[in-house]
Amino acid sequence: MTLLQEHFPDADLPHVTLGARPTPVRPLPSWGDEVWLKDESAFGDGGWGGNKVRKLEWILPEARRRGSRTLFTVGGIGTHWGLAAALYGAEHGVRTVLGLVEQPIDDHVRDQLRRLDASGAVVHRYPSVRRLKLAAPGLLLRYRDGLRPPYYLPAGGSSPVGTLGYVDAAFELAAQVRAGELPEPAHVVTAVGSAGTAAGLALGLRLSGLSTRVVGVVVNDSFRLDGLVIARLANRTVDLLRDRGAVIDVDLDASDLDVTREYLGETYGATTPEGEVALEAARAEGLELEPVYTAKAFAAARELASHSTGPVLVLNTHGPRRGGA
Repeated sequence: MTLLQEHFPDADLPHVTLGARPTPVRPLPSWGDEVWLKDESAFGDGGWGGNKVRKLEWILPEARRRGSRTLFTVGGIGTHWGLAAALYGAEHGVRTVLGLVEQPIDDHVRDQLRRLDASGAVVHRYPSVRRLKLAAPGLLLRYRDGLRPPYYLPAGGSSPVGTLGYVDAAFELAAQVRAGELPEPAHVVTAVGSAGTAAGLALGLRLSGLSTRVVGVVVNDSFRLDGLVIARLANRTVDLLRDRGAVIDVDLDASDLDVTREYLGETYGATTPEGEVALEAARAEGLELEPVYTAKAFAAARELASHSTGPVLVLNTHGPRRGGA
């Protein structure tokens, strides 16, 4: 049973375990006396790890609940989410159909495309978000299971169901603080590509009783991502919990977290000088980041730590390749 399920024991919250918890926390001494890491790259037992797998622990049983054997989801051509959905979905009898939008191509994106080719996912590529939106209704019809349409999920798996993964992760972090594994952070820094991780953390931290503030580092300019959007997703997750039988009286707004676009760069997928510096600094700590999400979040954490009045925790949400995936 997860900590979220323990907190709401009477709620109907189906879950499947895909990774070992808790993920480790440790200091980053070369980054400052009060900089800490929660390493989500360690989460995941299948072909890909990281924060997307936490979301799939709730999404895959929801697909079964709905009687769906096909997921349809979207992202950029370098999508980590799409790869994780394809790999873990296949293990649980679920086919994954991806509608992907072009992004700047570098070695990392080329590697991801090769992994997607080997994953068994059905991939459709489009030059723009607009073209993908026009094509999506046809794809939903094309990949029906009989009369049942695919289970549609937004980019990053950031639906209210997927967001439960980081509500649970926030309870996990609170347990680690109370066990003395790290001090209570003043801030926890995470990349924001589709809002689910930040929304789940903000909600879970409130429910767990920590005063830690979420700092969301926006890395995606394909759609609106700000404090209001993240708070709305958190509140939709509250509505889901209530619908499933949880007794909960929480309401978040944009003032409950901090959001910055200063580290985005020219567009989604573009590298930044600050991100490149963070990549090198992370390697010195034995960490494998990637340039689109985690390098930018780590760059923001380094800057925040230089003037923060308390401990800063940064999430490494990147799940590096495992096995032959």
